[in-house]
Amino acid sequence: MTVKPDWLRVKAPQWQRVGSVKDILRDLQLNTVCEEASCPNIGECFQAGTATFLIMGPACTRACPYCDIDFEKRPQPLDPTEPERLAAAVKRLNLKHVVITAVNRDDLPDGGASQFVGCLEATRRISPGTTIEVLIPDLCGNWQALATLLEAAPEVLNHNMETVPRLYKRVRPQADYGQSLELFNQAKQILPKVYTKSGIMVGLGETDAEVRQVMEDLRGVDCDILTIGQYLQPSQKHLGVKEFVTPEQFDAWRVYGESIGFLQVVASPLTRSSYHAEQVQALMTRFPR
Repeated sequence: MTVKPDWLRVKAPQWQRVGSVKDILRDLQLNTVCEEASCPNIGECFQAGTATFLIMGPACTRACPYCDIDFEKRPQPLDPTEPERLAAAVKRLNLKHVVITAVNRDDLPDGGASQFVGCLEATRRISPGTTIEVLIPDLCGNWQALATLLEAAPEVLNHNMETVPRLYKRVRPQADYGQSLELFNQAKQILPKVYTKSGIMVGLGETDAEVRQVMEDLRGVDCDILTIGQYLQPSQKHLGVKEFVTPEQFDAWRVYGESIGFLQVVASPLTRSSYHAEQVQALMTRFPR
């Protein structure tokens, strides 16, 4: 399938605003998942003055065949100045809600949890009113590292399941479905008030029943928020798209997710795990902890 349906077309951004965000990112030498992962919403988000920061990168220690983040370069030592530079960008962009994610750093004993903590602490010092969402790797199942990260008390802990169990060997060959589920169970035991969030992509050959099972599994570990979006092939060397899922099917998943207890389900072809993430602030007002 090479021809995208009309519902996947995005509006051209106003490049003046986009350029302004890029200038700040370049000036502070920061990476974003928007750029590294070739997100289709980059124009809209940069135009709105938002970005999802990618720390400890841009090189990743895993080679997931759906992802456009570079895995061929050798990961570099952690940069102790990165937290302060990220916090400065949050301040200059005047972000009310920030999403901080990372490449997988399986080479580090704590998977990079300490760098997340540094970014959280620096951001809180400079922008105390900004809510913080961390989109984390699985930390190789190091729950002590997870506890260290959660001691910094992010408002939202996000970890993407990405796909259904049957497709893990093909889509996430270095990950484990059960371990990712257990991350949410551990998080709620460590920091019960944290809002937990996950995301899956569709169009890789999964069935409706399999998607619903993932949703039920996530509710079984008290996951609060779910995003569902269409997988898009970044290049010919990546996994191909099996199906372009209709907006009506996304709506059906949203309704089902709400019926089984998710506080929020964002489901559409262009949804990504940090797309319109600032909407979580309204959710926190409705469901305070």
